[in-house]
Amino acid sequence: MEKLFIKKKEFVPEVNFDPSKGLLEVSGQSYHEYTAEFFEPLFNWVSNYLKQSGQNITLNYKMTYFNTASSKSFFRIIEMLQAYEEAGKGKAIVNWYYKKDDEDMLETGEDFISDSGWKNINLIAY
Repeated sequence: MEKLFIKKKEFVPEVNFDPSKGLLEVSGQSYHEYTAEFFEPLFNWVSNYLKQSGQNITLNYKMTYFNTASSKSFFRIIEMLQAYEEAGKGKAIVNWYYKKDDEDMLETGEDFISDSGWKNINLIAY
């Protein structure tokens, strides 16, 4: 499976998915107009990766800002990973990074934990 890399641009996050390491990283800002079109390849990549049972995967979110549409897409990926792990196919972990003084980003991470009911989301201050 090929790596997926999208260079960070204005309003668009950097995406670095490396299947050899089982590592997905999304960072920066995400509030562009074409959210659905942007995230569709990410959903497809994650789905294809998760078809390989027995794979471990770590997702690192290190966002500084994102809009509601992006939030829904982030949550969709979390749900995909949660379903994968709960089906016993492999280990999945989400690391939600937030600046120590960014209460909104911390609360969003807490909301993702609450809304998903999944305990494999780590809140990490930096």
